[in-house]
Amino acid sequence: MHTVLVLGGYGNFGQTICRALVGDGAVRLIVAGRDANRASAFCDQLNTTPGVINVTSAALDCYAPSFAQSLVDLDVDTVVHTAGPFQQQNYAVALACISAGCNYIDLADARSFVSGIGALDKAARANHVLVVSGASSVPALSGAVVDNFISEFSELHSIRHGISSGAKTPGLATMQAVFGYCGKTFKRLKNGHEETTYGWQDTQLYRYPAPVGLRLMGSCDIPDLSLFPQRYPSLRTVTFHAGIGNPLAHLAVWALTWPVRWAWLSSLVPLVAPLKRLSEWLEFLGSDKSAMHVELEGLDQQGNALLRCWYLVATKHHGPSIPCGAAIALVRKIALGKLVATGATPCLGLLSLDEYLSALSGLSLKQVMR
Repeated sequence: MHTVLVLGGYGNFGQTICRALVGDGAVRLIVAGRDANRASAFCDQLNTTPGVINVTSAALDCYAPSFAQSLVDLDVDTVVHTAGPFQQQNYAVALACISAGCNYIDLADARSFVSGIGALDKAARANHVLVVSGASSVPALSGAVVDNFISEFSELHSIRHGISSGAKTPGLATMQAVFGYCGKTFKRLKNGHEETTYGWQDTQLYRYPAPVGLRLMGSCDIPDLSLFPQRYPSLRTVTFHAGIGNPLAHLAVWALTWPVRWAWLSSLVPLVAPLKRLSEWLEFLGSDKSAMHVELEGLDQQGNALLRCWYLVATKHHGPSIPCGAAIALVRKIALGKLVATGATPCLGLLSLDEYLSALSGLSLKQVMR
């Protein structure tokens, strides 16, 4: 059996991944994190699933000097790192996995973190392991969507994509990641030139297919803004916007970005905890629906203008589980010997769109293509 250790296995993303893998006969699962009680309690929950006998827990600090040896002692084959935010992290966990001779997968969406993972490629190849960063909605799912349609284009000129969440409040780490760049500058490719924009500004309205409808969106700094121009050289524009299903909550965050832009505040991160509590109180005002879109423009194989629009609509508050699809699918491919690559890479080109979405079977999701 393939032993998979999920760091932060009792957190929001970790629980979703563990529940998906617990019934997989090729996987032996270890729920891990610094809180031994939470790891053990969630492990006990999983072991009540009929037929499940292969789940254990471990109390581990992934930044401890002994972490690599712990992985060896536990005979771990693959580590799934869900314990963000990754904006403030270095590659210590990935390096420990390389040292221990096990694969590494993370759910990072931090632009520099994901884009820079190639720095570990030589070490990963030398130890015959696979190191994957960005196994999340971006760039893994967004990239799989682009690759799904890329053969229709002779030239791909524009990728405009985004995500609008429902009312369900995300985890603390996810909020810290987003609030870390709110009001701050970042670069993106627009009409063939690099332009500066501000996090959660550049506000626009976007219409999703029913039952989602109109949503407010703001600019976000993600790995795709660096990775896509490298992967698809004919691109002239790459943009990404995100929004909150509750328009009042979205506008409240937008208003808070201005003190950061004007340098009155250094960051919104210190406000995350109280804003998270406020968001939880106001969830009843929002929607259980969320959505993602990817719009591709360019020329078809005959040189004519071509527009492709892809949407993923989630209901019943299932949207927050979408980022977990890549890690689930990658673990299954590795465990079954269908993915034997080595090296360190962003999560691009490793999963098809069907593989990603198949890992989320059972959720209330609907694809729409135009």
